[in-house]
Formats: sequence, C-alpha cells, structure tokens
Amino acid sequence: MTDTMTAVSVTRFGGADALAVAELPRPEPVPTEVLVRVRAAGVNPVDWKTAEGYGMADVIGDPPFVTGWDVAGVVERVGYGVTRFAPGDRVFGMPHFPRAAGAYAQYVTAPSRQFARIPDGVSDVDAAALPLAALTAWQALVDTAGVRPGQTVLVHAAAGGVGHLAVQIARARGARVIGTARAGKHDLLRDLGAEQVVDYSAGPFEKEVGTVDVALDLVGGYGERTLPLLAPGGVLVSVAGPVDHDLATAAERAGARATSLLVEPDGAALDAIAALVAEGRLRPVVAGTYPLTDAATAHEVSRRERVTGKLVLTVD
Repeated sequence: MTDTMTAVSVTRFGGADALAVAELPRPEPVPTEVLVRVRAAGVNPVDWKTAEGYGMADVIGDPPFVTGWDVAGVVERVGYGVTRFAPGDRVFGMPHFPRAAGAYAQYVTAPSRQFARIPDGVSDVDAAALPLAALTAWQALVDTAGVRPGQTVLVHAAAGGVGHLAVQIARARGARVIGTARAGKHDLLRDLGAEQVVDYSAGPFEKEVGTVDVALDLVGGYGERTLPLLAPGGVLVSVAGPVDHDLATAAERAGARATSLLVEPDGAALDAIAALVAEGRLRPVVAGTYPLTDAATAHEVSRRERVTGKLVLTVD
C-alpha cells in the first residue's frame, strides 16, 4: 500500500472545470475509525452544489477539498477499539456528513459505526448508490414521520435519487404510496411499489391526489400546495429546503406538522436498509456509472438532467 492515493479535488468553487484529478496523502485511521478502500462512490446533487460554493460549502470551507459522501468498499485497516468490522469486510456508508468525507478518492477514513456491511450478492455500484439517498428517505419516513401500515404516503419527485428509494421504504412499511413524476417514469415507479403515479407536468397534482398521512417534498416549494392534502395528524417533511414559519404555523393550525430534515450518518439505519436490500424489498436504480477520473462528466449530467435513480463513480 502506497502513502498516496488518487482523488478528485475541488480546486476552486465553480462548475465541472473546477474538479481536478490529484495525488493526495492517503488518510490513516485513528482509534474507532476504519480505513476503507473505496470501490464505488455515489453522486448526489449536494456534491456538485458544494463544489459550486453552496450545498455544504459553508460547513466544509474553502477549496481545495475532496467532495462526495456515498462510499462502498472494503475495510483495509481498523483503528484501536473497532469491534464491528475486520479487514476484508465489504461496507457502505455516508460518513461525516455534512463535514467533508472525501468519497471521491481511493481511500476514506471514518468512524466504524457510520458504516454497515454490504449484503451478500450486492455489487459495489449498487451499494454506493444507497447511503445518502436511502438514509434521507429512512430518516424522513421512519424516524420523523413514523410511517406505519395502512397509511398513505405522497412522494414528490418519486423517480429521483431519494424518491425512488422512499417509494420502496414506505411500501416496505406497509403504506400505500403515491408518487409524482413525469409520465415516462410511471412504469418504473409502479414496479417499485407505487400504487398511484401522478404526472405533475400534465396539471396540478392536487386534483389527482386525495388525503394523505405523510408527504415528502423532495422538490422544494411544494409545501403550501401539499398541506391541504394532509389528514389530521399528518406530517409534511421537506428535504429540499427549510420549512418557513408561516408554513409550520399553518400546518399546526390544521392539526398537522410540517418540518424539514437534513440527513445524518447512522450506522443502525444503514443496517436496517441493508436488511431490506437483502430481503429483496429495496433496490437502487443506477442510471449510469463513470470512472472516478470522469467525475466532472457525472456532475454535469446530474446538474443538467432529471436523473432517474442514481449516478455512481467506479474507483480502481
């Protein structure tokens, strides 16, 4: 093992041309951390937003830094005190978020309890597509909204990275799922478990959706239009941006709740997500893969297109 590694560095705030392939020092695990040799790294909108100077840029600070949070790979070394994993274990996770994790690299170090084992038979690419998006969906639907059997869940942008996993997690919890998406993505969403799919571009979704118990806004700005659909005791969770005071107050007056969420590292939730994957009840949709050194292209595709599912970088 050499003392350096290949990584993709954000050299300055800007577009894809601000990314550069670099040779950087390989990190070393401190006590309670693992050193993971990265095999694949998921691409999320927050990656390129941060590279452009917003997203999590205020948390990370000025360039240069290595962006990315979705990691799938193999444990290479464990720090003192680690009991969950041993060298050779295949793991996936979303370490450190919103602080820099440096996933666009050959090696990552992070606390062992921010990872989980990759289920047998699941590829590195599929595993890398899961952490940030699946944890967001899980923490919104399970931890925040407490989705339970018999409820109706509305997922806006249901074919996107978080959305397509939220549809499956809600369905696995025994809920009836309604998703909004363009018509060309309806068959996929029905295959993933959505009972009703609404083309938001064909007309107001409010006219097609009845009363719901939980609504997940992954677009931003849908709260005011969605709130009247909530049943008493219902929950609106905004992932795309904060819920303002007026919306929160209106929800309270209606006997509902509106709240925002920012995903956190959570190894226990990753274990639960891995169990759903192992049972065949949750699967990521990978829209495309790119070599690590072509991260700039992946950012451009994520920025310009309505990606169905996730994009993933492969790391040699």
